[in-house]
Amino acid sequence: MAHLRAVPDPDDAADESIDLEVEPVDPAAAVAPGEDDAPVDAEDAPPLDEEPRRYPSTIGGAFYLSILAAAGTALVVAARGDWRLGIEILGGSLIVAALLRLVLAKRDAGMLAVRNRFIDVVLLTGAGVALIFLATSIPDMPVT
Repeated sequence: MAHLRAVPDPDDAADESIDLEVEPVDPAAAVAPGEDDAPVDAEDAPPLDEEPRRYPSTIGGAFYLSILAAAGTALVVAARGDWRLGIEILGGSLIVAALLRLVLAKRDAGMLAVRNRFIDVVLLTGAGVALIFLATSIPDMPVT
């Protein structure tokens, strides 16, 4: 790998122009920006502020699965005929998801954390309230 560096031409002492020469560089000796610090042993490293990731999942993953199960139940209830109750259950599960997203830390939110917290909470709450409002405000149609 070669790097370019500006070298003044000795023949043009009065001229202000600069010629470029190619200077070979040993790739093993090359250091990327910010990597010129000496390596730190694990014993000398400062303690991390965050605790290590818990496996196999976070608590948010369990909450996400419960919200998904509630949404599936709501769809089954709506498909079996009581559409108002099904939509209300779906809207309620979205509101619960918004509350969980609001109180859980980002590392614990799991798949409930899609965007930043504010956007997630606003969208989930808005969709849940809209579904509940529409399910309760649509008038019954007479059966003929």
